[in-house]
Amino acid sequence: MYLYMGNDQKRTAVTMIVWLCLLVAFLGCRLPVVGTEEDSGPFSTPFPSLNADALLSPNCSQLTLKLDFSTKVVKHEYIVAFNGYFTAKARSDFISSALRDVDAVNWRIVRRDNPASDYPSDFEVVEIRQDTRSSLLTLQDHPYIKRVTPQRMVLRSLKLTDTGTDGASPCNDTRWVQKWQSWQSSRPLRRTSLSLGSGFWHATGRHSSRRLLRAIPRHVAQILQADVLWQMGHTGSGVKVAVFDTGLSEKHPHFKNVKERTNWTNEKTLDDGLGHGTFVAGVIASMRECQGFAPDSELHIFRVFTNNQVSYTSWFLDAFNYAILKKIDVLNLSIGGPDFMDHPFVDKVWELTANKVIMVSAIGNDGPLYGTLNNPADQMDVIGVGGIDFEDNIARFSSRGMTTWELPGGYGRVKPDIVTYGSGVRGSGLKEGCRSLSGTSVASPVVAGAVTLLASTVLNRELVNPASMKQALIASARRLPGVNMFEQGHGKLDLLRAYQILNSYKPQASLSPSYIDLTECPYMWPYCSQPIYYGGMPTIVNVTILNGMGVTGRIVDKPIWQPYLPQNGDYVDVAVSYSPVLWPWAGYLAVSVSVAKKAASWEGIAQGHVMVTVASPAENDVSNTGEMTSTVKLPVKVKIVPTPPRSKRILWDQYHNLRYPPGYFPRDNLRMKNDPLDWNGDHIHTNFRDMYQHLRSMGYFVEVLGAPITCFDASQYGTLLMVDSEEEYFPEEITKLRRDIDNGLSLIVFSDWYNTSVMRKVKFYDENTRQWWMPDTGGANVPALNDLIAVWGMAFSDGLYEGDFTMADHDMYYASGCSIARFPEDGIVIAQTLKDQGLEVLKQETAVVENVPVLGLYQTPSEGGGRIALYGDSNCIDDSHRQKDCFWLLDALLQYTSYSMTPPSLTHSKNRVVPPTGTDRPLPQRLEGNHLYRYSKVLEAHLGDPKPRPLPACPHLSWAKPQPLNETRKKYKYYMKILKIRK
Repeated sequence: MYLYMGNDQKRTAVTMIVWLCLLVAFLGCRLPVVGTEEDSGPFSTPFPSLNADALLSPNCSQLTLKLDFSTKVVKHEYIVAFNGYFTAKARSDFISSALRDVDAVNWRIVRRDNPASDYPSDFEVVEIRQDTRSSLLTLQDHPYIKRVTPQRMVLRSLKLTDTGTDGASPCNDTRWVQKWQSWQSSRPLRRTSLSLGSGFWHATGRHSSRRLLRAIPRHVAQILQADVLWQMGHTGSGVKVAVFDTGLSEKHPHFKNVKERTNWTNEKTLDDGLGHGTFVAGVIASMRECQGFAPDSELHIFRVFTNNQVSYTSWFLDAFNYAILKKIDVLNLSIGGPDFMDHPFVDKVWELTANKVIMVSAIGNDGPLYGTLNNPADQMDVIGVGGIDFEDNIARFSSRGMTTWELPGGYGRVKPDIVTYGSGVRGSGLKEGCRSLSGTSVASPVVAGAVTLLASTVLNRELVNPASMKQALIASARRLPGVNMFEQGHGKLDLLRAYQILNSYKPQASLSPSYIDLTECPYMWPYCSQPIYYGGMPTIVNVTILNGMGVTGRIVDKPIWQPYLPQNGDYVDVAVSYSPVLWPWAGYLAVSVSVAKKAASWEGIAQGHVMVTVASPAENDVSNTGEMTSTVKLPVKVKIVPTPPRSKRILWDQYHNLRYPPGYFPRDNLRMKNDPLDWNGDHIHTNFRDMYQHLRSMGYFVEVLGAPITCFDASQYGTLLMVDSEEEYFPEEITKLRRDIDNGLSLIVFSDWYNTSVMRKVKFYDENTRQWWMPDTGGANVPALNDLIAVWGMAFSDGLYEGDFTMADHDMYYASGCSIARFPEDGIVIAQTLKDQGLEVLKQETAVVENVPVLGLYQTPSEGGGRIALYGDSNCIDDSHRQKDCFWLLDALLQYTSYSMTPPSLTHSKNRVVPPTGTDRPLPQRLEGNHLYRYSKVLEAHLGDPKPRPLPACPHLSWAKPQPLNETRKKYKYYMKILKIRK
C-alpha cells in the first residue's frame, strides 16, 4: 500500500491486484516477509517490507527474484581488531587505557550475546560518540590493537526482474516492476548475492520448461555419482561442515545429524524464516527426498542473517572465530562482492583457512561480463565455484574473467577453480519437500557437499587441508570443450576422480594452471589468441602455487628456466618473480615470456619448462629443522611469429586505468545506478574483451602497457590507445608523448564525462572511511587528459551528454559522454544533437543541445608526424553496459591513425562543424579536495595540492639464465654442420 498511497483511482486498482497476488501467494508458496533497511546516501529511497509470495505466486510465475547484498555503516560503532586472542577483561582494559589518554568518556563496549562470548576473541565492537577522530587515532596507536574499522550492517534483499513475454499476468504490472527495480537500482552495492531466485520457492515439478524437467532426471548428488561412494560406506561421517546462512528449523525431517545450531543475530530464534539456509544445508546434508551429498556429516548451522535479511560484520567475525574454535572442517559461504579490501573479513578468511577450514564460496552472479569475480571466492586459499547447467554449458549468470585485484600492472589469475551444477538444482524446502534454485550460491554448496563427502573417505585426515582438497578437485576436473579457463577454471567437478586422487594423495606442491600453452585455444584464451614476437611487451601469466605440504612454505633458491633445444626453446626468454612466503597454503609465480632477438624474423613453436622447488616445515617437527620439499615443472609452449609491421601494432594503456576499490571511481554510464562503481578492471581481457576480439579479427596485434608512457619504444607501434583513463600523468610522460607523436606515433583517446557538480551529486556514504565519498574522478580524468593533449590545442569539456544519433550510416548511442571543447582549426570535427544529461542530473530538467562536438581527427604538422583522434565517450566499446557498439568507428580511426586514410564518410559528413576554440567557457578543473592521490601511482600527498611523485624506474625484468636440455644433441648438430661445410 505504501507504494501507491495518495495516488488516483487507477493506481488504487493496481493496489487491489497486488493484494490479490499476496493472497494467492499466501495459499501457495509460503515465503515469509522479507524486509529491508534504508541506506544512507543521495540515491536512497525507503521501501516497505514486501511479501515475496506476491511475486512468485502461480499468477506471477513470469517474475524472477534475485537476492542482493548491500552494506552500510553502523553509526558510531567500530570494530577494534587486536593482534591476538584475549579475554573480555583484557580487551576492555586495552581499550580503556587507550581512550583514557584522550579523556574520552562517551563510549562503551557493545555487548555481544552469542556462543563465542565465553571464549577469548581477537576483536571488540566499540561505540564512540564523542571526539571520534582523536579516539580512533589513539586506539590505532595502541600496541595490542591491529586495526580499527567501521561496523557494517549487511542487507540482503530481493531484486525483481520481469521475465514474462506476454505481459498477461496481473503481477507483471510495469509500474510495480519499475518501482521495485528503481528502488533496487538506487542502492550502491558492495557484496552481491550469489543466488538467483528463479524457481527457488516453487514446489517440486513446477518448472516452466519441459526440457528442464528432462535435464534433471535425478538429484544433483546422484548425477555426480555420490551414490557410488555411499555404497562404499562413505556418507560424510566424522566431518564437520558449517553453513553460514539463515538458520534451520529444529525438527526438519531431512536432517538427522544437526550437531549444533547457533544464532549470531539479534533475533531470539534459531529457525530459518526464509528458506535459503535450509536449501543450502539440504544440498550438503539432506538424508531424504532431495538427498544431499553427505547425510551423515556433522551439520553446524550458523544463523548469521535475520528474517529481515540483516547481518553485521561483527556477527560474521564472531561466527568465524567460533568455527575455528569448533574445528570446523568445511565451511560454505554463499555471499560475495568486488571488495577484496574489506580487511577484517579477508583477514579472518585467511585465518580460517590457516586453521585447516576448507572454505567453499560462490564466484558470483555477474556474468557474462568478464572481470566480475567476487570476493572471497577470488582468493587463492578459497575454493571458488562457478555454475553450469545440466547440459554442461557455463551458466550465463556465472561470473568470469581473470582476478582483477592484480590489475592494472599486468594480468590476473585463473578463477573460478572449478564449475558445477548451479542452474535448476533441487534442495530442501523450508519445512519439508524440495524446491529448485539457480545461481552460483547453489553451485557452492554442491561443491561443499562433495568436499564433505570426499573428506570422509580419507583414512588419514591429516592429509586433508584447503590446498590438498583444492589440488584433488582441480586435478580431477573434467575439461569442458570450447570454454576458456577464465570461465570454467579447471573444469567440471568429477567426484569419483577426485576420490581416487585424494585417496592416493601424498603431500606436494602443484600449480594452477599446471602448464602454459599459448597455442591451445580456446582454453588458454586470451594468451592463445595472439602469437608472440620479438620486441613485443612480455606476455605475463600469473600462476598460483598450491602447497599441500603445509600452511606455510617458501621457494627454494630460484625457479629455473630450462628451454628444450630441439624444440627451439632457446628462442624464448623467461623471467620469473614469486611469493617470498607461501601463506596460507598458496602463493604466486609470475612468468613473463618474451622472444629472443635471434627469432625476430622466425616463425614456429618453442618449448621449455620452469622448474620450481617448494619447501615446507614438516608436520609435528618440534625442533623446526625438518622440511618437506616438492619440485614441480611448469611446461611452457608458445607460438612465435615475425615481428608485425608498426601499422598493425596497437599499445593499450593499462597503467592509467584505475578501479574500485580502493577509490570511488564511478561508472561511465550514469544511467546504470544499480552498478555505480567501476570495478571490472578496464582491461582488454575483462570489460573490453569484445573490443579486443574485434581488433584481433581485423588483424591488429594488441599489447598491454602496464608501466608509464616513458617505458615503451614508440617506434614499434602505430597507435597508442587510451580508453577511460582515470590516472594522472607524470610531466615526463607528457613530454615523451609529444616527442613520440612528432616522430610518427598516433594516438586515439576515448574519454568520458567529468563534471564537478555531477560528481558531488553522486556522492555516497562509504562504510570503510565512515564519511561521505565523492568520486575521485568522473567517468574519466578529463583534466589530466587535457594536460596530456593541450600542446596540440585540444581539450575536452565538462559537458555531460546523452542520446541516440546516426554517424556514417551507423546507429550510435552516447552514454554520459563529454564534448570536445578545443580543437585545431585545421582538424576535422563531427558534431551531433544530444540531450544535456548534466542538467537532467542536477536539476531534473530536459534540454536538447545541437552541434555538440563529439569526434575530432587531426594530422600533426611535423614531417612524418602522427595523427590524433578524440572521441568523448567510451561506453560504445565497453562491455559493461554497452547498448550499441561502435567497433566500426574504432576501425575507421585506426585506418586514419595507422594508415593515414581519412574516412570519406566522416570528412564529407553533413555533421562536420568548425573546430571549437573553447574560449566561451572554462575547461574542467579537478574537484577540490579529491583524494585521488591516495590511490594514484603518479600523485603523492603534499602540503597544499598533491604533486607528482618522482618518475619511477621502468620495470626491469631479470631474465632467467637458461639451463638448456639436450645440450649434447645441440653439439652433435653443430659438429655435423661443420663436417658438411668441410665436405
